[in-house]
Amino acid sequence: MKKLLMAFCSFAIIAFVSAGCSNGEAKNPSGEGSIKIVAAHNQTSPENPYQIGMEAFKETAESAGAGIEVEVHAGTLGTSESELVEKLKLGGADIVLVSPGFMSKTGIEEIDLFAVPYVFKNYDHWEKVVDGSIGKEMADIINEKSKNDFKLLGYWSAGVRHYYGKKPLKTIEDIKGMKYRTQTSGAVADYWEQVGAVPTSVAWGELYQGMQQGVVDAAENSYPYFVQQNHHKVDNGKYITETAHDYTTRFLLINGNKFDNYSEEQKKAVLEAAEASVKAEREAVNAQEEEYKEQAVKDGAEVNEIDRQPFMDAAEPIQKETADKVGAQDILKQIKELE
Repeated sequence: MKKLLMAFCSFAIIAFVSAGCSNGEAKNPSGEGSIKIVAAHNQTSPENPYQIGMEAFKETAESAGAGIEVEVHAGTLGTSESELVEKLKLGGADIVLVSPGFMSKTGIEEIDLFAVPYVFKNYDHWEKVVDGSIGKEMADIINEKSKNDFKLLGYWSAGVRHYYGKKPLKTIEDIKGMKYRTQTSGAVADYWEQVGAVPTSVAWGELYQGMQQGVVDAAENSYPYFVQQNHHKVDNGKYITETAHDYTTRFLLINGNKFDNYSEEQKKAVLEAAEASVKAEREAVNAQEEEYKEQAVKDGAEVNEIDRQPFMDAAEPIQKETADKVGAQDILKQIKELE
């Protein structure tokens, strides 16, 4: 009887240990075993380029045979970037997407340079910057200043941003006094204040209603984003002026401390997945720019072009002031040299 009891206990212990080790989300400190990666962004539309990029990440990572499962959240972990970054730092998310405007608020001020209006002349210029030595330098700054909380996996785009509002812009003077939904601090706000607008804060998820109710007179974003949200269908959004003031940068970030604990095979799979996501997301943005412009016009929006030179001239001193403030004069010089 005693031997039988001992045998039963031994079997129970083995079964318990085996069950614990077979958990698909378990991993030891060296990163061996299977892992689950929670990837999140703040857009809710399934057609959004962010979602397309994240799905490409998931497909590539999971097919690598490195024991990786990816769970993608489209706005379900938060529609504000501050929520997502907080979850990234605390472990509620492993990969998130954020903009320069938010990143600069975390103490990485150099990032603000990528958001200053007209710092990039076109898509080719933007890609030369982010895919070259400047992009690598900025990635190192992000990692070092965040103390490895943030590791950059790749640069995504959110398209080229334009003005849309209750009236078209014929000249730069037309924006004066308008309540303009944009960033309300930093270099972006400084720029729009300088040209006469009144930067106004409205959460992205509340902007449609805010435009309907006249909380703002106008806003700015790229076609895939504001058309998918039907902003062009309200009176305060139907006039689109192609200011092309921002060829946008978005940062695909992973928690660097978690990444360091992955196995070499898992690290390789994550980096390959990130590369695939960059390609897919940028292709989606480029395709949707024209597609959603056509949709806006079909829905009754009016699109006009404008002489951008006065807007560009107004941006020059802001670019220099921002570079001086954050100690990135050399980075700005390098960006200009790549035009």
